[in-house]
Amino acid sequence: MVRTIRNILRLLSVARTLARYDALGLLDRLDVAPGIVILARMVTVIRSRQVRGLRPGQRLAKALETLGPTFIKLGQALSTRPDLLGEEMATDLTDLQDRLAPFPGHEARAIIEHDLGAPIDELFESFEDLPVAAASIAQVHFARTRATEERESEDVAVKVLRPNVVESFHRDFEMFYWVAELVEAARPELRRLKPVESVRSLEETVQLEMDLRFEAAASAELAENFEGDASLHIPAIKWPLTSKRVLTLERISGIPVDERDLLIEAGHDPDEVLALCAAIFFNMVFRDGFFHGDLHPGNLFVGEDGNIIAVDFGIMGRVDKKTRRHLAEMLIAFLTGNYRWAAQVHFDAGWVPAHKSVDAFTQACRSIAEPILGLPQDQISMAHLLAQLFQVTEYFDMETQPQLLQLQKTMLLIEGTGRRLNPQANMWKVAEPLIEEWVTENLGPKARIAETVEDVAGAIQRLPHVVAGLEKSVTALNEGGIRLHPDTLEAFVGRRRRNGASSSLAWAVAAVAAAVALLAVLQ
Repeated sequence: MVRTIRNILRLLSVARTLARYDALGLLDRLDVAPGIVILARMVTVIRSRQVRGLRPGQRLAKALETLGPTFIKLGQALSTRPDLLGEEMATDLTDLQDRLAPFPGHEARAIIEHDLGAPIDELFESFEDLPVAAASIAQVHFARTRATEERESEDVAVKVLRPNVVESFHRDFEMFYWVAELVEAARPELRRLKPVESVRSLEETVQLEMDLRFEAAASAELAENFEGDASLHIPAIKWPLTSKRVLTLERISGIPVDERDLLIEAGHDPDEVLALCAAIFFNMVFRDGFFHGDLHPGNLFVGEDGNIIAVDFGIMGRVDKKTRRHLAEMLIAFLTGNYRWAAQVHFDAGWVPAHKSVDAFTQACRSIAEPILGLPQDQISMAHLLAQLFQVTEYFDMETQPQLLQLQKTMLLIEGTGRRLNPQANMWKVAEPLIEEWVTENLGPKARIAETVEDVAGAIQRLPHVVAGLEKSVTALNEGGIRLHPDTLEAFVGRRRRNGASSSLAWAVAAVAAAVALLAVLQ
């Protein structure tokens, strides 16, 4: 009861802020707290002048920024849910600015000294109190380390977690869970969107972001994946100066990747930069299955050598090998207009239930793809195609695929970056040779044979465990039999009554005989 009252009051406060920005559409769509929505509209007389003339998604973004860190993260998550909000609103949320007023430099110093266990003057030769960037979870300060016997002095960037941010997130997530539970209880048709599971996934992501050691580890893993590949530079982590709330890394300098004029002025070819970005993104997703999940221009720079520098690894995505193969097949199927193949991939992957019609889903794929693929080359967007595909999933009981939603959002960001570099180019056309090479290596006959060999090898590795299980069963028989659960006994009795005792006895004898025979052969 106390939890319910607390969450109702909190939701009313949130609804009032949404009403100020004329952004109550989010709660209207959920339709789980109509009384709170009506009350919020009644008590909110003055609306913000900032939202006049803005689209619903833009108004929602403004409201979420006002509500603070947790809601900014919620907005970023919702930007991957065109199936829930519609493509336009989800796209507008990708522009949500993860910026907050900075907290005082003396508080940052206190956190650093507490976590690293030394006065800041012993750790750094200089430390700038004014941050260079302030976001919802942390802010960044420039500093210069002190020289030691092990390392020389160097310029670094120090990322510091916001004070009390953990407590704030815990309080807000309690309300998110409460609303998600209401949605699942009151709107059964929305259960396929997995509201509670989606909140849990977001919470897990945010928890990882609030431990800067995880970000450091993600950065190190990405750098390892691109070892020997100079196209992408990842700032080096300074592990002795890194903790749960402090991340110290190499200070980098470069031109933001979307500053086309500055790039040209510095002697860089935007088309070459676009080709690099396309190759890097493709390699992250398909070669490594581990990709930067927040590839907006503020996190990508071009260095003096023309290569790409990436920063901020708090949001990362993973795609397993099987999903990568399905994605590649789907991408090629759409690009070649083979909609039957595109539909079949969804069934093979288990994304669409087997009892649904492949023919109907093929028709849906065609209806979505034709208007997009029929556009001029520079306007084709695979991210928009995926977004619209997610919108028709309701008709086919397709469950939410979090890894695809995160990838779709990242594709949207990288496509936008590509258009800023060259409005006439299409990054998928640029990446076509890479796609063809990857498909040949991973979807061709040799790859199928290698995959079969890998499956067989896995089965052989599991064989000792199977044999051990059989040995235990035979030993149990020798020692006086196997104890069966009452439900199992009841099932056997029922089968005997239906099929006759001799049939059941034959199955039991055959199973034991097969086990003993297998043991004899292996010994």
